[in-house]
Amino acid sequence: MENIQIGDKSFGKSELFLISGPCVIEEESIMMESAERLKEIAERLNLPFIFKSSFMKDNRSSVDYYLGPGLEEGLKLLDKIKTTFDVPVLSDVHYESQVKAAADVLDVIQIPAYLCMQTSLVTEAAKTGKTVNIKHGQFIAPENMIKPVQKVEHFGNKKIMLTERGYTFGYNDLIVDPRSFYELNQIGYPVIFDITHCIRRYGIPSADPQGGSRQYLAPIARAGVAAGIDGIFIEAHPKACEAKCDAASQIDIDQLEEFLKPLIEIHNTEKKYRIKK
Repeated sequence: MENIQIGDKSFGKSELFLISGPCVIEEESIMMESAERLKEIAERLNLPFIFKSSFMKDNRSSVDYYLGPGLEEGLKLLDKIKTTFDVPVLSDVHYESQVKAAADVLDVIQIPAYLCMQTSLVTEAAKTGKTVNIKHGQFIAPENMIKPVQKVEHFGNKKIMLTERGYTFGYNDLIVDPRSFYELNQIGYPVIFDITHCIRRYGIPSADPQGGSRQYLAPIARAGVAAGIDGIFIEAHPKACEAKCDAASQIDIDQLEEFLKPLIEIHNTEKKYRIKK
């Protein structure tokens, strides 16, 4: 498997790594608090860490919902977090026109699940030479994720991550199939499990407590780690229930450290006995 090097940290080599942060960029005080606390947790648990937050969430289900601060303001704040806390940063891009500016700040450019087969977007991200995290679309078989991967590789970029976030069957929830982790592992790049998005209940506003099935976070996370992943993607907020996006599915930062401890133990065991093709 390719090992991704970002700064002085390795992602995918041996220890579990963490991608975390509020779903969408909010007020500066919230973002700075989140980054500081998440870095402290990652250091205590010896987890390589990437801070994640979206400068723009262009797939909200209503024009009335918060979209984020936008490209310029969002990247400015991510750059401040990166410099202040010495952590790599990740955000998603939705349009080709966003990629160049994003690449000037981001360490990891994320391709949203809905857009994973958009050739122009994927190739524009690949050309930057930055690490590209491609989220597995809810609509394609996991083995077909080799197709967007090959689009990135075509430009000589092998700094690729793949993120699983479940399948939709048209009933406003997502189902995680453990076979997907096996198939994604065969492609040869670090595989990440997006836990908090897979418990979102679509069609229900994210601020509604019914908009996320938090009771499933722990069992789904543990099952996914046991099935063979390299990184955990978990959106976290100082006051999750007050978040401006995905309030019902994010985890409170206060709860994150204890949530991660059993996942690390499971991962260490799984690595010893990982199923090979």
